Amino acid sequence: MFRESAWSDAEGAAGGDGLESSPARRRPPPPPPPQAAASRKRLLATLRRLEAAARRSPSAGGGGSSSSSGDSAASEPESAECPPRPRKRRAGRRLKPPASLTAAGTAEEGARGAGGGGGQGGEGPVPGDRQKKRAAESPAGAAGEKPKQPLTRKQWRNRQKNKRRQKNKFKAGGGLDAAEPPGCLPVEASLPLPEEPLGGRAASLRLQMEERLDSARFRYLNQQLYTRPSHEAAHLFQEDPEAFAIYHRGFAQQVARWPENPLQRFVHYLRNRPVSLVVADFGCGDCTLARSIRNKVHCFDVVALDPRVTICDMSQVPLEAASVDVVVFCLALMGTNLCEILEEANRVLRAGGTLLVAEVASRFADLRSFVGALARLGFRLVSKDVSGSHFYTLELRKEGPPRKSGGAGTGKRPAGLVLLPCLYKRR
Repeated sequence: MFRESAWSDAEGAAGGDGLESSPARRRPPPPPPPQAAASRKRLLATLRRLEAAARRSPSAGGGGSSSSSGDSAASEPESAECPPRPRKRRAGRRLKPPASLTAAGTAEEGARGAGGGGGQGGEGPVPGDRQKKRAAESPAGAAGEKPKQPLTRKQWRNRQKNKRRQKNKFKAGGGLDAAEPPGCLPVEASLPLPEEPLGGRAASLRLQMEERLDSARFRYLNQQLYTRPSHEAAHLFQEDPEAFAIYHRGFAQQVARWPENPLQRFVHYLRNRPVSLVVADFGCGDCTLARSIRNKVHCFDVVALDPRVTICDMSQVPLEAASVDVVVFCLALMGTNLCEILEEANRVLRAGGTLLVAEVASRFADLRSFVGALARLGFRLVSKDVSGSHFYTLELRKEGPPRKSGGAGTGKRPAGLVLLPCLYKRR
């Protein structure tokens, strides 16, 4: 169909086999697309991996190995210009142990497997077999005894607690030298250790315990005073003066909790009276009344907490008859011999003298009967204050000596002269 021109010898000689066209017809090869270049790089990397795998594995045949080597030799220059992409290491991949450790572990597992005679494919014994083997090798297993049961959580806690106690026990020894003989102690350890100052929490706890003990002893002593005659109370505190100090310390704590102190009413009353009045304070305690007023005050109590106190029984005070103008009983009518104490107050008072009484409100079983009994002892009620929730105060005036029918030394108590004792519940 087409007419071809004749080839010349020069063209045939230059072209060789006639595969190349003339220079006029020759075109430059087109550049490879980017996708083809990427696929070519991946192909070269795959060939390199195959070549490396073929080198590590034994050759299957001469022809195949020569061809693969020839191909690899042919592909080396091309792969040099396009190195493969590095692999990304996985996060969960573990490092292989050194070859020496791996070999030693493999040999040890092989020896265990050979000695145990069990397992699959020559492997070592399973965990259950290991436990049986250990139980058999232990002396308890050899003797036929049962293996020890595992500890429960409670038993484990108790064991740890005992260990800590034992450890603290040795720590409390003061750090003795271990090289010392067990029977000898160094000189520093034999000497008494100085008392260390207590911390804030320990000091407060100790203070609370001391306050509770003082309160308990105060309640006991207070109950003894209410349920005994005045001469027995005097004998009790004279034998144990420290008990009286504890009693007044507890009394001061009680006063601090009261809404008011009834003694302050008497202080206010006497400050509005002439200074020339002589006062007798029965059961004065720490002489608060004598320090608060300018009048002359005779202070009486069973134990002296102040140099001005005269120690005596309240039914027998060392005063002359009709020698004072005012007699004060502020929470001091405590003995069971109330009649004798009030008769003594009548004795030392002048005619028209004043008797001031303050007592706990709950002690009055019948206030009207009590005032009537005081009238038979020679005292007439002038005023009373029963508005307080804790205490009642009475102001009485001496009208004369006690009536003989009511006592006057006969030892008989007038009807209605009753004050209930302050008893405390057992705790």
